[in-house]
Amino acid sequence: MIKHLTEKQKVLSRIPSVDELLKSPEGARWLSAFPRQIVIQAIRAALEAERVKLLAGQTADIASDALLDGIDAGIKKLSSCSLLPLINATGIVLHTNLGRAVLSEKALKNVVKVGTGYSNLEYDLETGKRGKRHVHTKRLLRQITGAEDALIVNNNAAAVLLCLNTMAKDREVVVSRSELVEIGGSFRVPDVMTASNAVLREVGTTNKTHLHDYANALNENTALILKVHQSNYQIIGFTADVAIDELVLLGRKQKIPVMYDLGSGCLVDLKPYGIHTEPTVQEIVKAGVDLVSFSGDKLLGGPQGGIIVGKKKYIERIQKNPIARALRVDKLTIAAFEATLLAYMDIECAKDTIPVLQMLLQSAEKIKQRARKIAAMLRKAAGIADIRVVQDMSKAGGGSLPDAEFQTFAVQIRPGGISVNELEGRLRKGSPPVIARIRGDALLLDARTVREQEIKDLVRIVAAALQIE
Repeated sequence: MIKHLTEKQKVLSRIPSVDELLKSPEGARWLSAFPRQIVIQAIRAALEAERVKLLAGQTADIASDALLDGIDAGIKKLSSCSLLPLINATGIVLHTNLGRAVLSEKALKNVVKVGTGYSNLEYDLETGKRGKRHVHTKRLLRQITGAEDALIVNNNAAAVLLCLNTMAKDREVVVSRSELVEIGGSFRVPDVMTASNAVLREVGTTNKTHLHDYANALNENTALILKVHQSNYQIIGFTADVAIDELVLLGRKQKIPVMYDLGSGCLVDLKPYGIHTEPTVQEIVKAGVDLVSFSGDKLLGGPQGGIIVGKKKYIERIQKNPIARALRVDKLTIAAFEATLLAYMDIECAKDTIPVLQMLLQSAEKIKQRARKIAAMLRKAAGIADIRVVQDMSKAGGGSLPDAEFQTFAVQIRPGGISVNELEGRLRKGSPPVIARIRGDALLLDARTVREQEIKDLVRIVAAALQIE
C-alpha cells in the first residue's frame, strides 16, 4: 500500500503548480490580458482535469502544449459572456427561448445613445425639476392607441398583476373559465390573481360563456371584469364567448371597470394578411375598455415590457401603487420602446423597419429567393450532403397567433456520414450557434428568420458541421 501511494505521489508531482504556470511566459501573457481571478480559475480547472487522468492511469498532457491550450480555452470561456447572439433558422419569429423580438436598428441606436451617457430619464428639461420616466413613452402610446393614458412595466404578467392589485385587492374579478390561460413556464392567470390578492370569480364553462354568466356573477364585492385574449391557444367546435363591446356595456351599466389582457399586443391590422383573430390595441381601446394590457416584445416588436393603456383615472391609481416602483422599467428599455413606438407613427414605416413585422409579413417569394441563395452557397461548400429547397409552414411563436401559419421555404439537409442529430448538435456549438429544426432524417433551415447579413456565417458554420472528422 505504501509503495502504491508513493508511485501515485511521484506521478502527481510531475504536475506543475499554479504558481509555476503564473510565473511562466504564458502566465505573464494571460495575466496581461485577463483578470487574475479568471486565469487562476482556468489553471486550477485544467490541472485538476490532468490530476484525475493520472490517478485513473491515463496519459496526461502535463508537459505538452495541450495543457497550455486547455488553459487558454478555459480562460476564454470564463471571460466570455454566456448570453450569446445566434442565428435563428427555426422559422419561429417570436421564439421565446431565443429572446423573442429582434429589435430594430433605430431602437438599438437609441439604446446605445442613451446608455453611453447621462440622460433626462427623470429630469424635466423645461422646469429644471424632477420629472417622471413614463413621459417619454406616454405621449406616443396615447397617440398610437387612442388611450387617455399609458404606463410601461417590466412584462405583461407584471402589468396584469399590478392592475389587479390596484383595482381589485381583496375583491372579486370576474373571468370566463375558458380564459384562465397558462403562458410559458407554467405561469397561470389564477396564480397572478393569487399573487395580486384579488379574488377569482370564474363564470361559464370551458367551451361556452354567455353574457348572463357575467351578469349573474356581479355583486357588491365585484371590482373588475377581466377578459383574457386567447393569444396562445384555440378552443374550437361547440363554443361561445362574449364580445368585448358587450362586456363594456355591462360594465358601464353596473359601474364596474372592464380590463382586457391582450397578451400579444398587435398595433397593426393583420386582416389584409388573412389573419382575422388578432384584434389591435386600437380596436380594443375604441370599444371603450377601461384598461388594456399587452406585451412589448411580441407582435409589437420592441423590448420586453408590459404596457398598460386606458382611462386616465385608472392609470393614475396604478402608478401610485407602491408595487409599480418594483416593476418599473429602466432607461435602456425606455430608449428602445421610444424608438420602436416612433416607427408606429407611420404604419408603413413600422412594417418596413421593425424586424418582427418584416419577418412575419414578408412574401413567400422573397423567402424562397433567400433559401435558394443559402442552398446554392452550401452546395459549393458542403461536400456529399443532399441539399434542396422545400416548401414549408412556419409560426409566429411566443404565444402569438396560434391559429396562423405562414408559407415559408427552408433549406433541407440530409447529411452524409453523420446523423441529423449529430449535425444539429454541431450547429448548436457553432460560433455563432445555429438553431434549426429536425424533421425525420433531415435538418431544416427556415429562411424566414435568417436575415441577409447572417447568410455568410450560416453557410460557414453549416459547411464546417457537415465535415466528417
